[in-house]
Amino acid sequence: MAPQDPNPMVWGAMDRFQAHCIVRVKESRPGDLLARTSLTTKGHFAEKAVESASWKGPGQLAQRLNEDTDLNRMIAAQSVEDATIFVEPTGDVVRIHGKWKNHLEFGITPAMFHIYDRIAGHVKG
Repeated sequence: MAPQDPNPMVWGAMDRFQAHCIVRVKESRPGDLLARTSLTTKGHFAEKAVESASWKGPGQLAQRLNEDTDLNRMIAAQSVEDATIFVEPTGDVVRIHGKWKNHLEFGITPAMFHIYDRIAGHVKG
């Protein structure tokens, strides 16, 4: 019988989750609906906080999101982890999501739902 490995590799499902807001879109160029937040922060480690949020991306969506000052104010009020938002086209849908979280951190607050909903409105518009 083979000796047992003292450092076994972890295989199988990982304890990581993401909540996706999925928006169905009509045809568009792939880069038009690609965007992500760019955060200006202050502090370090546990005291790190978001001062402001802006959007980066090759298409018109990033420009429209940057023009929505209320949205960017709402994002700046979130934690650094929640304020990191990605908007990615995948075929005929666009996915709006944040970073991966474990089962203890995972959840959508009413404020994050409102932020995702507002971004979805810009994607549809």
